[in-house]
Formats: sequence, C-alpha cells, structure tokens
Amino acid sequence: MVCPLSSISLCMLPSLNFEQRHSLRSSLKPTSETLRTELFHKFNSPFELQQVHSLVIKTGTPLSALPLSRVASVCALTPSFPYARRIFQLVDQPEISMWNSCLRDFAESDSPFDAILLFHQLRRHNVCPDSFTCSFVLKACLQLLDLFHGRIIHAFVEKLGLQFNLVLQNVILNLYASCGQMSDAVLLFNKMPQRDTVTWNTMITQLVKRGDADSAYEMFLQMPERNVRSWTAMVSGFVQCGKPKEAVDLFTEMEEVGLKPNEVTVVAVLAACADLGALDVGRRIHKYSDESGFQRNIQISNTLIDMYIKCGCLEAARDVLRGMKERTVVSWSTMIQGLAIHGKADEALELFSEMTQTGIKPNAVTFIGLLNACSHMGLINEGHAFFASMTRDYGIIPGIEHYGCMVDLLSRAGLLQQAHEFIKQMPIKPNAAIWGALLGGCKVHKNIEMAELAMRHLHELDPLNDGYYVVLANIYSEAKQWDNAARLRKLMRNRGLKKTLGWSSVSIKGVAHEFVAGDDTHPQFQEILKMWNQLQVHMRLKGYIPNTSVVLLDIDEKEKEKVLSRHSEKLALVFGLISTPPGETIRIFKNLRVCEDCHASFKLISEIVDREIVVRDRNRFHCFKDGSCSCRDYW
Repeated sequence: MVCPLSSISLCMLPSLNFEQRHSLRSSLKPTSETLRTELFHKFNSPFELQQVHSLVIKTGTPLSALPLSRVASVCALTPSFPYARRIFQLVDQPEISMWNSCLRDFAESDSPFDAILLFHQLRRHNVCPDSFTCSFVLKACLQLLDLFHGRIIHAFVEKLGLQFNLVLQNVILNLYASCGQMSDAVLLFNKMPQRDTVTWNTMITQLVKRGDADSAYEMFLQMPERNVRSWTAMVSGFVQCGKPKEAVDLFTEMEEVGLKPNEVTVVAVLAACADLGALDVGRRIHKYSDESGFQRNIQISNTLIDMYIKCGCLEAARDVLRGMKERTVVSWSTMIQGLAIHGKADEALELFSEMTQTGIKPNAVTFIGLLNACSHMGLINEGHAFFASMTRDYGIIPGIEHYGCMVDLLSRAGLLQQAHEFIKQMPIKPNAAIWGALLGGCKVHKNIEMAELAMRHLHELDPLNDGYYVVLANIYSEAKQWDNAARLRKLMRNRGLKKTLGWSSVSIKGVAHEFVAGDDTHPQFQEILKMWNQLQVHMRLKGYIPNTSVVLLDIDEKEKEKVLSRHSEKLALVFGLISTPPGETIRIFKNLRVCEDCHASFKLISEIVDREIVVRDRNRFHCFKDGSCSCRDYW
C-alpha cells in the first residue's frame, strides 16, 4: 500500500551536504519499487535513513510499507524512537510483518510498554496476531514484569492454538516465575508436552532466585540433557544460596563430563572458592581463564582479586590488579578491603591515593574498606577524616555499615564512651550490628557496665543471635562473675539457643580437613598430640605460658591447659605441619575469632618451624611470620 508522506515535516530532519544530496537524488530517479526498496537497505544508521527519507518526501517519490518498516525498525532502537512511531502511524493498513517488526523493536527499546500499546492498536484494527506477535509482546511484559498483560497474551496464545509453541511457552513460564507466580509456573511446566534446555534452565534459575537450591538441584538431576548454561545456573545457584562446597563439587563434576566452563561459570566458581578458601581450585580456574582468553573480562579479574584475598594470597591478588588493563572502582575497592582485613592499613590508604590519582571516584564500598583499615589498626584520626570526607568531598551519604565501622573503630580503641555517644547521635536507627560492635569492644576492654547496656538493645533487635549471649557470658566469666555467666547460659537454653561450635579447617593437597574444639577422633590424633607436645617444649623455652584466662570454665588449671591444647585452630595447624613439606605456607580457616592463647602460640610456632601461617577468622586475616603477626596484636 502506497503511503501519504507529505504530512511529515522536512524540518524534522537534518540536512545532507550538496554532494550527498545530488548522489541520493540520482538514486531516486528509478521508478522501480524494487530499486527504491534496495536503496533503503543500503543504509544502516538512523541518520542516513532519515536523510534518504527526507529526499523521498521532497521528490514526491511514493513508497510502500516495506522500506518504511526498515526506517521505523532502525529508528525504534535509538533516540529517534518518536520518529519511528510517527512513521508507523502514517502507514495505511500495515501488514502483520510490519506490526511485528515494530513490536519487536518497541519491546527491545527503553519503552517496552509501547509494544503493549501497539498490540492493543493491532487488535483494534482487527489484525490477527501470530506467534511472532505474541512472542514480542510477551517479551515486553517480561521486561516490565507486567503479569496482567502477560495473562492476556497467554489467553491469546491458547485461543490461537499456539499452546504447543515451545518458544512462547518458555517466555510465559519465565514471566510467571519472574513475577513471583511459581505455582503458575510449575503448573505450566508440568503441562508442557515438550521441554528444551531453555525450559529447564528457566525453572532452575527461578528456583535459585527464591533461595530454593535443593528443589533446583532436584530439577537439575531430572534434566534429560544439560548444557553449559544448565551447569552454570546450578553452580551459581549453590553460591547464591550459601552452599559454596556444593558449588565447587558440582563444578568438578562438570569438568569430569567434559564441558568447558564459560565466563559466567568461572565467576561463580571463583566466588565459591573465595568463600571456601579453596585455593587449589581457584588457581586452576585462574589458569583456565587465562588459557581461554578471559583475562580481559573485568568481572573475572575482580573476582580473582577477591578469591586470592580471601584465600590469604595477598601478593597474587596484587598481581591480578597490576595486570588489569582496565580497572573499575570495584577492582580498587576490593583490593583496598583486602589490604584492610590483612592488617595492611598503610598500603590500603596508599592504594586509595593511587586510585584517586587515576581519576576514578570512590563509592560507598570503597569507604567501607578504608574505615575497616583504620579500625583494624586503630587509626582514629584517619578514620574520622575519611568518614567526614565521604559527604564533604564525594557527596556519599554514610550508610549503616559506615556507622558500624566507626563504632567498631572507637570501641576497639577503648573509646567506649565516645562510641556510645556516636551511636546516640546517629541520624539513622542503630541496628544489631552497631550494638554488636560496641559489645565486642567491651569484651576487649572488659567493661561490664557498657556491655550490659549494649546487650539490652541487642535483646530487642536480635534476640535469637547466640553470639551476643556468648560474648557477654564470656565477659562475666573473665571477671569471675560465674553466677551471672551461668544465668545467661541458662537464658540461652530456655530460648533454645546453642553456642556455635568452633571449627577450623586446613587444606592439604586440595582436600579440606576440618577439626572441632576438643576433637580426638582424627585418625592421626596421636601424631598431632605428639607434635604439639614437642612444640610446647620449644615454646616454653621462648617464654610461653598458657593463657588459661581464655578458658571460661570453672575448672582447675591443668584441665584448662588441656582444653587450650585442643582448640580447633591448634589441631588444624599441627596437622598441617605434619602433612606438608618444610617451608610450605599453612592456611587455616576458622569460623570464630582466634583466641589470645592461640594467637600467642602461632606467633612463636611460626618462628620455631620457620613457616608462614595464615589464619582467616571471623573478623580478619592473621599472617604469622618470624614470630610476629600482621595484625600487630590489634584485633
């Protein structure tokens, strides 16, 4: 159908130079519709197509819907979107192909709702939608999470007899699940006569998003055929649901069946390695990533930095950062935070200065790293300066985590009253983490009165967190207030709370060996005990005296020494020493804070055996070497 185009104003279009106009005028002389259509397909940019269209209007050359569809299609995905809409409105009785072309482009544009409006217009023109029509409108609904219109299109699909169209069914399935209608999604999934990997992957991904990794894994096992995306979705799902061990195990299985991980898989499994401290697997993935040409992927590089930091390999993390051709604020912030938790506050602050000199502006996460660095090393003035700089220099409003860092900084330094005043002046309501930081400082500095004040707030904010009760009970025990400690432990029992069991793990040849406090069930326990007794002889010659004050039980000194010798981190360390060659670094991961006696012991042992010992506890890293610790005894 020939379209009346004179109603479009030429002033809407930019002008070509004289030579370009002359060339295009010559091209427009042929009267063949085929030649005119081919002319429109010679150009790919909205600017060029608008120039051609301008001359078409000026010369009065008639055009059919096909070249106009080309103009509308290209312009719909650019800032020329209103121009595309105007073109479409001028077409008299457009065919379904043009409707679909515009629907597709509107659905993929920044205004997907226009696709839905266009669909209603299509229905008013009594045009019968086809499978492509439904697919494009459903994609717009998915982008908008528009369940209402999605159900309408689903009804059209059924009415048109397209319920067996797998592409449409997959989009509808994804829409229902993305809108939180999992029961509808499951119902549709069960009714589908045919499913492909997209169908299964959609269900797995959506179940994972809802934290149901177990159901997702059951579905994964039922899949008749799994591709890389299926494995990746499940590995990522385990990571998101806090199951890093399962993620690494599944990744290993994926390798065994001969599938090559893609970049998304690599990011997911590196995150799992970071959580687990699985350094051997992480190094293998790093090598694979380089061999596969993934080193230019900034997200992979950032995740590698994080993995090496959390595995205690600070130098390897530095190497990754240095090797990056392009660094983002995430790259710098991750490294700053890593230096902070490794007790390298000076280096963290230097790196921040280097970052700002490159022109990259810090974000809120950057300042969390800086404040943590100050907190871990007791840099009071620097911490206050960074906290003030956030808003003054960068317009960043401090969040609850920044306030938590400041309370932690003041509390660790023994400025408990200042910390309390800081909390009272906060413009946002303090949460449990804020009062928990104050409570932690009270334990370090043995302030019972302030600890009880913090605990009153914690009773209200987080009454089921066993850790806070244990900290206060330990404060009572250290002060030999056994009755108060017993009362608090009884309160825990009445509330069904149990103290978190302390455990430590050490990785030997890629296998993690886990120990719990008092564990004597290990097959090599007698060897461990023998080695520990030998170490104790050397330690006592260097002035070691067991710090029995950390044993918060009303038992005699001999029993306390026995309890100390069987702390989980000591068992893990000794097992690492007897299982690895001389000179190899021992890396230990502990779920709780390292106690004072273990900390003192590890310093001496690092000198006696001439080894580097890296411990990651709940709060930070401790790097023991030559008789000293990277935390400088401030933790």
